[in-house]
Parts: sequence; structure tokens; C-alpha cells
Amino acid sequence: MSFKFENLIIWQKSMDLGEQMNILSKAFPKEEIYNLSSQLRRASDSVALNISEGSILQSNAEYRKFLGYSIRSLAEVVTCLHKAIRRNYLSQNDLKKHYKNCFDLMNMTIAYRNKIK
Repeated sequence: MSFKFENLIIWQKSMDLGEQMNILSKAFPKEEIYNLSSQLRRASDSVALNISEGSILQSNAEYRKFLGYSIRSLAEVVTCLHKAIRRNYLSQNDLKKHYKNCFDLMNMTIAYRNKIK
């Protein structure tokens, strides 16, 4: 027995993203614990949370709206990553890796959302 969202690759990848960002944010300075670290964790967790919330007892239009929230949360994660680079908390190599993951997940989510009529 499972919820239908658990079988979605976008949900599985977004769960991985949340864990990756949690690990990454732990390396940020302690003064960021309630600022950038927290924002990065909340935004990345929001991606999976919106995918799952939208998939349960929602119309297709509502589901598409929640997937849109998920995509917006990915944009927020990317902005947090750029902030981390500017504050020298993140290497260029790490940015490239995480940026690509976010970009790929965004495109997958958009493609999935476009299939829902």
C-alpha cells in the first residue's frame, strides 16, 4: 500500500533534494541558522511537500497549482544557493552540481504538470 505521490520520480528526487540541502546548510556559519540555512531547508522541503499535498483529493487544476508552488520553491532554492556563493559558503563545483539537480527537477516537474489537464 502506498500513496500515489510516493511512486512519482519528481517526489522521490525532491525528497533527495531536501536531504542534500539539509546537509549543505549544516556547513553554513552558525549566524545563518535562522536565516539562509533555515530558508534553504524550508524551501527545499517545500518542493516535496507541495507535490504530495497537491496529489491528494485535489482537482487537476488544484494539483497543477501545487506543482507550480513546487516549481517556485525550486527557484527559491536556487536563489539561496546563489546567496551562499556570494557569502562564500559554497564552492562553484557544489553550486554547479546542485543547480543542475534543481534545473533537471524543475523541467521534470513542468513536464509532469503539463500532462495534467
